[in-house]
Amino acid sequence: MKFEAWQDLSLPKIGFGTWKIGGGSSANISLDPKSLAALHSALELGYTHFDTAEMYAAGHAEELLGQAIRGSGITRESLFITSKVQPEHLRHAAILKSCEGSLRRLGMDYLDLYLIHWPKMGMNLADTFRALNQLVKEGKVRHLGVSNFNFKLLRQSQELSETPLLTDQVPYSIFDRAYAKNGVLDFCKGSEILLTAYSPVGPGHLPVNKTLKSIAEKHSATPHQIALAWLVLQPHVITIPMSSDPRHQKENLEATGIELTPNEIEQIDHFR
Repeated sequence: MKFEAWQDLSLPKIGFGTWKIGGGSSANISLDPKSLAALHSALELGYTHFDTAEMYAAGHAEELLGQAIRGSGITRESLFITSKVQPEHLRHAAILKSCEGSLRRLGMDYLDLYLIHWPKMGMNLADTFRALNQLVKEGKVRHLGVSNFNFKLLRQSQELSETPLLTDQVPYSIFDRAYAKNGVLDFCKGSEILLTAYSPVGPGHLPVNKTLKSIAEKHSATPHQIALAWLVLQPHVITIPMSSDPRHQKENLEATGIELTPNEIEQIDHFR
C-alpha cells in the first residue's frame, strides 16, 4: 500500500467508499447482509480509511459501518473515518446536530474527517465554518474538508477554517478531468490540500480504449487497476473506490503496487 503524508498523518492512497452501502438515497435493510459482508471483507483485507456520509442510505450506511467495525475487533484508533454533512444542514445549529447524529450512528466519539458534502446556493459559509471549527475545538472532529467545491469556494473555505483543510473530495478519473481543468487540483497541490478522487473508475463501467487495455496487459492487470494506479501515483491525490466483491476490493488495494512508466503515464495523460 502506498501512503500520502499530510501534516502528522499518513493516509492510505486507496480507501473504501460506502455509497450504496445499506441503500441509495434511502435505507434498504434487505441489502444489510450484502453490505455488511462487503464491509467485513474490506476490513479483513486491510482497508483503514472508510468514507461515509449522513446522506448515504439516510444514515444507514453509517450504522452498518459502525456495526462492522465493532464486530471486527479492530481498534478505532487504527482507522480513519470520514463522514459528511449534507447541504440541507449547512446552518450552525443543524451542523452540530448532524455531527452528533453521525457519531451516534457510527457508535464513535469522534470523526477523523468531517466534510461539507455539497455546496448550497445561498449558504453562509462563514457560519458553516464557525460550527465546523467549534466541532474541532470540542474534539468531536479532528480534521475538516469539503467536497464538490470549485476553486473559489475552496479558497474561501481555506480562509475560514481555523485548522488546515485536509481535502476537497471531487470526481476525478482518467476520463473525468474537470477538477484538473478548473484549477482545483493545482490549487490543492500548491496549498498542501489533498484531492480525494471519488468515482475513480467512473459512475458505472469504466470505458476501456485500446491504450488502456494495452497498458493493462503489459502489467498483467485490469483496466480498473491501471485507472487507480494512475491516480495514486499523483502527489496530493488519494481515492476511495467502492466494491462489494472481495476480489475487486483486493485488486483495488493491489493497484498501488503497479508502477507505470513515464511513457504510459503520458499516454494516459493525453486520453481524449
